[in-house]
Amino acid sequence: MSQPHRLAGALAATLLAACASAPQHDLLFVDGRGVAPAGDTLLALTRPNVPALLVLDRRTGIVDTIGRGELASPLHVEYHGGRWYVSDLRDGRPVVTVLNSAGTLERRIPLAPTPATPHQFAVLPDGRIVIQVAGGELVALRGDSVLPFAVGDQSERPGLLLGAQGGVVLAAPGQAVTLFNANGNIRWRLEWPWNERAYVSDMALDAQGRLHLLAGEEGTNQFVVFTLSYVTGEVMRWSVPGPYATFSVRRLGEIRPDTAGHWLGERP
Repeated sequence: MSQPHRLAGALAATLLAACASAPQHDLLFVDGRGVAPAGDTLLALTRPNVPALLVLDRRTGIVDTIGRGELASPLHVEYHGGRWYVSDLRDGRPVVTVLNSAGTLERRIPLAPTPATPHQFAVLPDGRIVIQVAGGELVALRGDSVLPFAVGDQSERPGLLLGAQGGVVLAAPGQAVTLFNANGNIRWRLEWPWNERAYVSDMALDAQGRLHLLAGEEGTNQFVVFTLSYVTGEVMRWSVPGPYATFSVRRLGEIRPDTAGHWLGERP
């Protein structure tokens, strides 16, 4: 068995053990990567050096490894309309790989030659892929068409995108966090509320549709998760700081940091 196969198997086993041992919690971020829900049944995540998608069925406790042979370097994942949309790199170029629920490849959506930040995209309910291009503009990909979507904030750090609440969330570091509806109109805009040393490394929705931002602080090695209101964008709650970028969420929305590495069993 190859090393990636052994690694994926070990990760699946530890993920299953973690969720089984803490049934009142769901993983939200794992080492800085958002965990993607499919309704209240499935949770999916990617791991470094694992060319596949790990999917936990919360009803049965079974962890499937899907997309093997179709994914090379996956990172960002979203679930829409019975399909997994996974960011990837093929020959060094960013693509969005679309898998059905069984993990079978349906299509690949190349982002080149459109200038876009690798691994950053959002999926709208109608299947359009939204990315950010030079100058901060957001564009929507539909088939071979590239259509204007919205004017987004431009920042020195790459912006983060996530499909949420029927629209798109854009986090532009140092500028603002904005929720656009499916027509590209602003539903709310939150001026960047964190200090200059803070950075957002990823965003995630939980199974109840709540929006969470994972922020780290340069020089302190501390991470905090902020939960935003989907109505106004204001910060509704936040976690206590933790030394690892792994967090879980309770059913009522409380965020718990993983301070001992017990979720994945990979730290001493």
